[in-house]
Amino acid sequence: MRTLTDDVKNYVGKTARVEGWLHKKRLLGGLTFINVRDRRGLVQIVLQDKDEVEKLRGMQIGTVLAVEGKVVEEPRAPGGAELHDAKLEVLVPVTDEPPIEIDKPLSHKPDNLDTLFEYRALGLRNLQEQKVFKIRAGLLKNIREYLTEHDFVEIQTPKLLAGATEGGAEVFKLDYFGQEATLAQSPQLYKQMMVGAFERVFEIAPAFRAELSATTRHMSEVMMLDIEMGFVKDHDEVLDLVGNMTTDVLKKIYDQYAAELKSLNAPELIVADKVPKITVAEIHELYTKATGTDTTAEKDLTPDEEKWICDYSKKKFGSELVYATNFPIEAMKFYHKINPDDPKTVLWGDLLFRGLEIATVPLRENHHDKLVEQMKAAGMNPDHPGYKYFLQAMRYGLPQHGGAGYGIDRLVEKTIGLNNVKEATLFPRDINRLAP
Repeated sequence: MRTLTDDVKNYVGKTARVEGWLHKKRLLGGLTFINVRDRRGLVQIVLQDKDEVEKLRGMQIGTVLAVEGKVVEEPRAPGGAELHDAKLEVLVPVTDEPPIEIDKPLSHKPDNLDTLFEYRALGLRNLQEQKVFKIRAGLLKNIREYLTEHDFVEIQTPKLLAGATEGGAEVFKLDYFGQEATLAQSPQLYKQMMVGAFERVFEIAPAFRAELSATTRHMSEVMMLDIEMGFVKDHDEVLDLVGNMTTDVLKKIYDQYAAELKSLNAPELIVADKVPKITVAEIHELYTKATGTDTTAEKDLTPDEEKWICDYSKKKFGSELVYATNFPIEAMKFYHKINPDDPKTVLWGDLLFRGLEIATVPLRENHHDKLVEQMKAAGMNPDHPGYKYFLQAMRYGLPQHGGAGYGIDRLVEKTIGLNNVKEATLFPRDINRLAP
């Protein structure tokens, strides 16, 4: 019967059988020590019998082993116990020397990222690398639990579309049985349509952006959390739900994965009971005054402003999370709701975390005729077949609603304190990489 590595300590004085990969081997005096890795971690095995040591001759890291031995308490060993008098069985031999050393920390320096991703399948056998994706899985689990507890229904929407219905040229086009199709940039129209059925919905799925960007914050395929909620009183209700969800999820992950985050040198989490909100115009003024660089004519925040306002919020409000709200109307999408109290702005907020935008959180225009006007004003054709079913849902009654497009990869990056969104992604896709 197989014993997992983290359970070996419970068999002190008894015999246990572990199965896993040869992770490390070293010679110390007349003894050979090996570490075997399974999905729970490492166990140390002491080999003294020359016949057993001989079984490892020519075997490289990654060889699949079964090891049976007596469990002995050893505080210096991983998990506090090790196997003695061990008998080895080579289940899958590996004789090729690995191109990277997975038992040592892997470099995440910018000039080593290509190497990191080229050998991703092997590098992820490194226990430190695995922690990134276990934390990612924990974040997704906590998000799902939070939204489900708040009466949201999880949905799945198509990623093959008849056209670029949101507008713009940054789409991937492909042949679909003789028709031109595109990969979805977001589930925007579908999730709004589903407000008419379920009131509150969310989706966690990939989105595709044909952006010619080679930055630390962009990829061609991203994992998005999309949220939409109906019968909202105002924009603040949407902002507060997304902000409260983020705060709750981060607090839980810093508790559940405290040891992993510490070993990855993650920053200390600083969040307030409520995410502060500052208008874009106010941020421009504050930044211009503080730095002498005039950004008051910008319709969006510059990357440096995003970093600056997060530092400002951390010091002034005790929150690494901060909202930039009331974006100028020049930056609006056709489905945004214009601010009735200030028609030069739209009811749209960006959630920033540790210097990076992680979510866009607007209120939608939910009146059919007004929406059609906004589409025409944006140079869009409401009669385009790609809008037929979206406008159908609008025509037959959608309540006031709002939601969020939320970057999971960016959330993981900033939670751990990585320097590039690609480091938070299993197999990143950008303008230079389509494999592995």
